[in-house]
Amino acid sequence: MIRRLLQAMLCCLVLNGHAADSQLVFPQYFAVADSRNEFDWIVLRTALEKTRASHGAYSVGAWREPLSVPRMLQELGMPNGRINVIARATDRELEIRFNPIRIPIDRGLMGYRLLLVRRADLPRFAKVRTPEDLKRFSAGQGKGWIDTEVLTANRISVVESPRPESLYGMLEAGRFDFYPRALDEAHREMEFQRKQRPGIAIEPTLLLRYTLPRYFFVRRDAEGHKLAQRIKVGMEIMVQDGSLAALFRQHKGPMIERSAIGKRRIIDLPHPTLPPETPLHRSELWFKP
Repeated sequence: MIRRLLQAMLCCLVLNGHAADSQLVFPQYFAVADSRNEFDWIVLRTALEKTRASHGAYSVGAWREPLSVPRMLQELGMPNGRINVIARATDRELEIRFNPIRIPIDRGLMGYRLLLVRRADLPRFAKVRTPEDLKRFSAGQGKGWIDTEVLTANRISVVESPRPESLYGMLEAGRFDFYPRALDEAHREMEFQRKQRPGIAIEPTLLLRYTLPRYFFVRRDAEGHKLAQRIKVGMEIMVQDGSLAALFRQHKGPMIERSAIGKRRIIDLPHPTLPPETPLHRSELWFKP
């Protein structure tokens, strides 16, 4: 308990003996795998380091307990909330409510989805060729996840759970037919789940693809405006000097190779509620297999 309190206090203390000009506290995620070294926060720290000379010292730390999506958004929306930055797949409501930094953290990789299914259903999924075929199946999602908008807009039935960690059990029990996970999530999570849920597998022939940029969001207030400016400057530097792409290759490359995209049938799903400000015209920001 003492160690946790000290970790939380570090978010608001000094860095190298000097007051930090930017103090950021991000949420921990509920996850089936260890998320202490999430890619999002590696990118955030790098962006802040790129702006140390121009914007001053900084401190970054995680709030001491995992937060659900609704709780996370509530905390960010409060003037004195305990967190002041999140990483989240975007939608119109989020971009109105909070201040987005419109540079995809993971180069849009979150929109590339593998399907976790029951092993007994593998022959059924092997016959899927079109979005119309996929409509015969139902998907599982966490409550409030942005993907639900995409799936339901494409007339795919969705079963939601307020406890994302329960979705594997729900899939195993037949509550829905597939659980779409990003390329870099599926294999990592299955390594964690394999022994206790041997009846679940990564479907080997399909890949869902839809535009789903993941951004940093901060509050729409004076502090948030200052943080957004700094994060944006730092990430633009990372785009230009190649360090964002290099981190992407380092942390995401092995999972992308393991997913064997070239051997899969890609099913594209339109995202009709994608915010119009999405920087689709900037090809350098997006992953392209």
